[in-house]
Amino acid sequence: MKNIMKFSIIIVVAVISVTVFVVEYIHQSFSEEVVQEKSDQEKAEEFAEEMKPNIEKRLRKMDIHNFIETISFKKGVTINPMGYIRIRGYVNGEPERFEFSASLEYRSKEVGSMSISSDLSDRFEKWDDFDPQVKEDFLNSLSKKEREQYLKDIGEKE
Repeated sequence: MKNIMKFSIIIVVAVISVTVFVVEYIHQSFSEEVVQEKSDQEKAEEFAEEMKPNIEKRLRKMDIHNFIETISFKKGVTINPMGYIRIRGYVNGEPERFEFSASLEYRSKEVGSMSISSDLSDRFEKWDDFDPQVKEDFLNSLSKKEREQYLKDIGEKE
């Protein structure tokens, strides 16, 4: 009877030891997976980095007057409630005047909508589509210095 009791205790201790070992192994494996998984913000920032050349390409396509010298991106991205990733930037070193933002679609790996500041939009304007008086009225709404700069920006001289 004593031998059966000792044998039972040894089996119980062995089962408990193996169970503890298995639980610890599973817990450790799960912890490593959690640590290795990236946050949504990290994934969004990596995706935005990959998409910057596509954004630059789209901006340059809109730039019919070859106004763009440099394109800069602001740090950080935001994820809106609909899941779109928003990245912001500016052109020619002037974040106050020539700002843009792009909405990136993670699932389709595309640049969705883009918005640009009104000053930047003016530099992309194709005046051939308008009556010449519209262009003249626009130019007259600018100060002399702004007018000269605008004409320079679109490759025209006064």
